[in-house]
Amino acid sequence: MNYRLFYILPLLFALGQTIFAQKKDQKPNFVIILADDLGYADVGFNGSIQIKTPHIDALAEQGIQCTQGYVSAPVCGPSRAGLMTGRNQVNFGFDNNPIVDLPQFDENYVGVPVEEITIADRLAELGYVNGLVGKWHLGEAPQYHPTKRGFHEFWGYTGGGHNYFPTQPNGDAYPYEIECNYKDPQPITYITDDKGDECVDFIKKHKKDPFFLFASFNAPHAPMQATEKDKALYSYIKDKKRRTYAAMIHRLDVNVGRIIDELKKQGVYDNTVIVFLSDNGGPCDHNASINAPLNGQKGILLEGGIRVPFVISYPKHLKAGKYNQPITSMDLTPTFVTLAGGKTTAKDKLDGVDIFPYLMNKTTGNPHETMMWRFTISAGIRKGNWKLIRLPDRLPILFNLDKDPSELNDVASENRDLVVEMLKQLGDWDVSCPQVLYLEGNRWRRNQVDLYDQKYQLTQPGLLK
Repeated sequence: MNYRLFYILPLLFALGQTIFAQKKDQKPNFVIILADDLGYADVGFNGSIQIKTPHIDALAEQGIQCTQGYVSAPVCGPSRAGLMTGRNQVNFGFDNNPIVDLPQFDENYVGVPVEEITIADRLAELGYVNGLVGKWHLGEAPQYHPTKRGFHEFWGYTGGGHNYFPTQPNGDAYPYEIECNYKDPQPITYITDDKGDECVDFIKKHKKDPFFLFASFNAPHAPMQATEKDKALYSYIKDKKRRTYAAMIHRLDVNVGRIIDELKKQGVYDNTVIVFLSDNGGPCDHNASINAPLNGQKGILLEGGIRVPFVISYPKHLKAGKYNQPITSMDLTPTFVTLAGGKTTAKDKLDGVDIFPYLMNKTTGNPHETMMWRFTISAGIRKGNWKLIRLPDRLPILFNLDKDPSELNDVASENRDLVVEMLKQLGDWDVSCPQVLYLEGNRWRRNQVDLYDQKYQLTQPGLLK
């Protein structure tokens, strides 16, 4: 008998079992790709005819298209606060964008309270390396800085926007400098490409670590700046602003493709959860976006303000398809934490839920029977297929989203008992929330009611518009 073989075989078997267990228990990576002010209609997988998004569409075709994906607010900062914490930002007074130059507000109080735990905080505790590339918009004082909120690496800016080119005549409203805590930041070229560069480098550096990458693009948010080469691709669009907007989305799509290609190149694509979404609906008047077939736009609680393009991909476990129940960006925190091997409890007071069992068809039903929003002078509640919006200058408006997804027919007068019930539930929640920490100024309060009365394009435009 070969005694050496007798001893070696069990060792080889044990080693094989260990390797198998490591592969089986390997933590997934997480990538959130966040667009800024992207219209619901302006991606191919939502039917865009004018604007081509082949890389985003490929992700959608290989992943799950969440047809009723919501964000927690119709503007940038509050929406990001809900995304980053898994809690409705109203529950900690972050109702408005953090504008720090208003004289009546101390910037030391303008940000997500330090008591709130971010998704990056939670993943760091589970052994993840976390990187943020791009826009933060959750507070500029030192205690709110991304590197104090769970991110190990940060390349970007703490404010709400940035010029796309190093110099641009119409870009004076965004004076933020690029910050970086791991190298000397170089002058920008075209910032969407620069962000793509940093995302690719992060993946290369941390391919052997479990990582969380928050790719926070500012495209296609104003200022409207695109390269002449990209604008030439859309010469058939007559409206100059929309042509520039389309070119900005093209450049975003190219860099989404670069991120996905790098994940594949490094051999980690199959084990990476990728989420693509926008922070809110498109501001039709500012960047010529279109939210068809949804009514409304950024800044209001009609579907066009809070329902966004939303894709979740996890090749290792999720089959391609569509998920048609309402979900929210706040669901990402408990979902990621659970997939990473952690737990959330009732003490966390999260408003999001772990949606992975729903996406896997292991759990049926509706992840959210009720969803609520509050923004400046308005508030809204969705209960099943019913949605009610409360405004200060009119009676509550009620829509049946199943029959009327474009919210054209107010049926409040025909459903008075339901209106009373939903108003009470919304009001009880509203008064239970803390006082707003700070105001943004009068822009959204002054204009918001008028935005509900505008007429919005509810169909896809043809090529030559």
